[in-house]
Amino acid sequence: MFKNKVLLITGGTGSFGNAVLKRFLDSDIKEIRIFSRDEKKQDDMRKAFNSNKLKFYIGDVRDYQSVSNCMRGVDFIFHAAALKQVPSCEFYPLEAVKTNVIGTENVLEAAINHNVKNVVCLSTDKAVYPINAMGISKAMMEKVIVAKSRNVPKGMTICTTRYGNVMASRGSVIPLFCRQIIEGTALTVTDPNMTRFMMTLDDAVDLVIHAFTNGVNGDIFVQKAPGATIDVLTQAIFSLMKKPEHKVNIIGTRHGEKLFEALCSREEMFVAQDQGEYYRIPADNRDLNYSKYFEEGEKDLSQVEDYNSHNTQRLDVDGMKTLLRKLDFMRDIEAGNLIIPEGV
Repeated sequence: MFKNKVLLITGGTGSFGNAVLKRFLDSDIKEIRIFSRDEKKQDDMRKAFNSNKLKFYIGDVRDYQSVSNCMRGVDFIFHAAALKQVPSCEFYPLEAVKTNVIGTENVLEAAINHNVKNVVCLSTDKAVYPINAMGISKAMMEKVIVAKSRNVPKGMTICTTRYGNVMASRGSVIPLFCRQIIEGTALTVTDPNMTRFMMTLDDAVDLVIHAFTNGVNGDIFVQKAPGATIDVLTQAIFSLMKKPEHKVNIIGTRHGEKLFEALCSREEMFVAQDQGEYYRIPADNRDLNYSKYFEEGEKDLSQVEDYNSHNTQRLDVDGMKTLLRKLDFMRDIEAGNLIIPEGV
């Protein structure tokens, strides 16, 4: 389906963009465009991949014109550009709105104007029952996506994927813990009883491809992912690094953190379709004629519950170690090569 097509990845210098390149660059795709505002990361990527199929565009999703300029001739878009760090969004919430909400509106409007066929946007579990600025901005982003998807040209599809924790993505806790162990400093653990969904970058790419292949306008797709407590994660890392007695400091939760995350709300699970490894959440396409809903109610919501990192399949230490071994640098570390790759 990607043969001789042009794919644009916004925020493409991040962990997801690199994973997509590793998956697609040697395929029969015609061109992959990387759109981001970081020229240093673009230069690093250019040198690392050294491919004529790869094209780079400097710009910012906040600037409609720069987004529009890179879309001429694009067939498909993976929209990954976002502000993702919870604490920084807490202190600068309007910046999160500018990138995650208005930036997404710019991407979708430009995609419509340039006749792009398929757009897959990347969201987060923090958009479900959001309590922090990052999650709230991502929840609003999803609303923008669904609203935009209701009025697109025939043949165009806009849908969304929603992720849990992507292991070893830039800024994630696993590389941080490994660095602290290598440097001999205590692990800074917020709350050992917190649970999080665990996904690999390959899982993230698979989810986007599933949405790309199966989505209709306004859909949100979620992967059924295992969860683990932070305590189980730290014990698994200690075991792989052969540091069972390493010191841990419990520092308490950061700004805007939850005890557990949800990938689907109770209300979404009420309408979700089970697709084996994934859930599909169709858009709510009811019209504004609310009067009829006073006569036609829904079924009892109390019969379902949300899908969260507390009630999903829970990994024990051995299961967490198996998942960690899917990461290249964790296999190297287990073998004794105590080097964390730059950019992880």
